Amino acid sequence: MGTRRHALYLCLCTLLVQNLGAYAILPKLNHGARFVPRDVAFGAQAGGNSSACDSPANTEESIWFKLHGSEDLVWTNCYQKLNNTMQCARLLVPLNYSAPLSNTNNASIALLRIPSTYPPCHPSYRGPILFNPGGPGGSGVDLLLVLGDTLSQIVGQEFDVVGFDPRGVGRSLPRIDLFRDRVQRTLFVATEGLVDPERESHVFGKYLARAGILGRLAKRTDGGGSEYLKFMQTDHTARDMLRITEKHGKDKLQYWGFSYGSILGASFAAMFPDKVERLIIDGVADAEDYFSTSWSNDLLDSNKTMQWFFDSCYQAGPSNCPFYASSPQAISERLTKLYDKVKAQPIPIVDVSTFPLSQFGVVDYAQLRNVIFAALYSPYTDFPVLAKGLAELEQENTSTLWTAINKRATPFRCSCGNDEDFKFESIGDDSSGIVCTDGKPIPGTLEDTQAHYTALRQMSEWADTWANIRIQCSSWPDFPRTFFRGPFEANTSHPLLLIGNTAVPFHYVLSGTLLTGPCSAKKMSKGFSGSVVLTQDTPGHTSLGGPSACTVKYVREYFLNGTLPPEGTVCPALGPPIPTNQTQVGDGNRTAMMSREEGSADQELEGLAYRLTGKYHLPRMV
Repeated sequence: MGTRRHALYLCLCTLLVQNLGAYAILPKLNHGARFVPRDVAFGAQAGGNSSACDSPANTEESIWFKLHGSEDLVWTNCYQKLNNTMQCARLLVPLNYSAPLSNTNNASIALLRIPSTYPPCHPSYRGPILFNPGGPGGSGVDLLLVLGDTLSQIVGQEFDVVGFDPRGVGRSLPRIDLFRDRVQRTLFVATEGLVDPERESHVFGKYLARAGILGRLAKRTDGGGSEYLKFMQTDHTARDMLRITEKHGKDKLQYWGFSYGSILGASFAAMFPDKVERLIIDGVADAEDYFSTSWSNDLLDSNKTMQWFFDSCYQAGPSNCPFYASSPQAISERLTKLYDKVKAQPIPIVDVSTFPLSQFGVVDYAQLRNVIFAALYSPYTDFPVLAKGLAELEQENTSTLWTAINKRATPFRCSCGNDEDFKFESIGDDSSGIVCTDGKPIPGTLEDTQAHYTALRQMSEWADTWANIRIQCSSWPDFPRTFFRGPFEANTSHPLLLIGNTAVPFHYVLSGTLLTGPCSAKKMSKGFSGSVVLTQDTPGHTSLGGPSACTVKYVREYFLNGTLPPEGTVCPALGPPIPTNQTQVGDGNRTAMMSREEGSADQELEGLAYRLTGKYHLPRMV
């Protein structure tokens, strides 16, 4: 009877969670629904009519329940419905690298690979390339489920393409999990809501209180003999990457890391400079700012990315951009009027398509800002949708924005008494856990918090979307910071390739010097002898934010031959984010181009560039 009551409690809580409104599934300023791959659903059909008690237990995700960790890589065929060549494995590594691997000192790292067409003994076999999609907390397994085939075609069949869930993340064990159960976590997230610090003066006190909850949960999680949180940090993940490489029979790392993945890659290069075979850091991050928990120089270029939306909409014209106006400035003013409208009167949403469990909520100013900021990550896929959604919102039609929101979020599903069914679903605990364990302690006072927000606000209009990343660490346990945290300088055994976009929603710099766009990558490059910066002339976050055949070509040449682009290389985009009549004709139709696999070498590169763009939403730290 007790088990039945517990199951009933969980399912009733699910009804409550699902009907807390749009806030229950929107990306949050803290611990919110994680962005997930667009083409991969965890568990039942994405957006389908699955019951509240559907689980992934009988899907291909069940492979992770069956795989046992091993000191050697033991590969098992998996995800056959997506790709007949995918293989899964679990590798045991030391939880604490200061002690040897043992039954009580181990972590199990989940890996997914598309193997090379050549056997390891063949002279053409080039070993593994490891991928990290950022976050921190991003799943390399999820990245390969969406982009694995494309990445394999870009780098070449000589390589194994390997995605891994970093320690503490996703399918790796132990994973950072602070809450008693899924319902407790979801209710904590759903009751936070999105806020406007300019209109809600009490918000920072509320954030600090919620951070206090997370800090106490972290202390509880790391107590009772488990004591694993202190080892969930970048230093040990870099060591895991070396272990994965060595288990493939190779001495040196080959790697492509995005966003936070650039911090991970730079850490590896500085820790093991003689173990670098090929290393790309893409969407270059400021490791010094990250490890100091400052989050102070990140938004300098965000306004420039928003300007790309105004300019692209104007250039596309009224027939291609529904939010068109007579000039880019007029489009900006049109958006300001829309902001004012939803400030004064938020717009209700009722999604009847999910009846009888209809989701509902309101579009207010804070929520609209969050949706727009999310679009700055992937302009080539999201700007056209955003333009249509904003134009509809002026008429109090929320359908397009609501559909876009649902595509980016993982709806809560009831486990009905068995949380093991959702043991490996994406959660936000890992992001907070890694960020706060890596970073130095912060004061956590109301005065310090308000001062930090004021400094961000002077830098960018998007401070409201960013301030809480730092706040969440205000009560985190003060673990010993004895792991590697810089300096990020090295003469590596092969020079690094750094990739930076000309306009990004947020960016990082290596030092306190305030820099913009690709300059941050150039600053970081100075710490690594012989490294070269490739500039991609697109808006968006990392090279995945926009299509560039030029970038694809240089990435391929770098992995295959070790060839770096000439200093000062700028790779153009394949058209603007919102197509004009001319570019729709000139690019041969984007949809067709994305699937093109035959023809000239240039056509192949263009097709790969389009297929790479916007298919996977990199994890946000907000």
